[in-house]
Amino acid sequence: MVEILAGYYGAGAAGTAGASVAAVLLGAALAWFAAVGLRLAVIDIRTRRLPNGLVLPSYPVAGVLLAGAALAAGEPDRIAAMLLGAAGLWAGFFALRLASPAGLGFGDVKLAGLLGLYLGFLGAGHVLAGMVAAFVFGGICGVVLILTGRGTASSTVAFGPFLLLGSAVAMLVPALQ
Repeated sequence: MVEILAGYYGAGAAGTAGASVAAVLLGAALAWFAAVGLRLAVIDIRTRRLPNGLVLPSYPVAGVLLAGAALAAGEPDRIAAMLLGAAGLWAGFFALRLASPAGLGFGDVKLAGLLGLYLGFLGAGHVLAGMVAAFVFGGICGVVLILTGRGTASSTVAFGPFLLLGSAVAMLVPALQ
């Protein structure tokens, strides 16, 4: 996403009006992700809840900003990819929730759908990379908790922060772009 944002800004600086608008909208979408993501991570760590009051309003905010950026940049195909990413992650996490209700909360399902909008904007590979990273980070945390004696194999941890971290890594690491 960093390279796309830089490309939009560069094209905007070269005089392309649509790219300037796209850069502003994509920058706003990333700022929203950072602000809401940080707040959700803190809340989830403290309470093991991802409140609907933050997650659900973020769907239209992110959707409008990302879709607006795609349209302004002349890349309407990104909108379908966003919707597929959101639907795919929501459905996948819903299936995980059904398979193991104690292992995954419904807030994680809703958050996964939101993150699918962001990752889908970048493409299917980013959707996969973000979720793989989330599970890897969560697994590393679990191993560290077990090795340090602060947890057991049956301990639970808030998964929302790992979903957010994995998604952020997938969006920001240039090697994945």
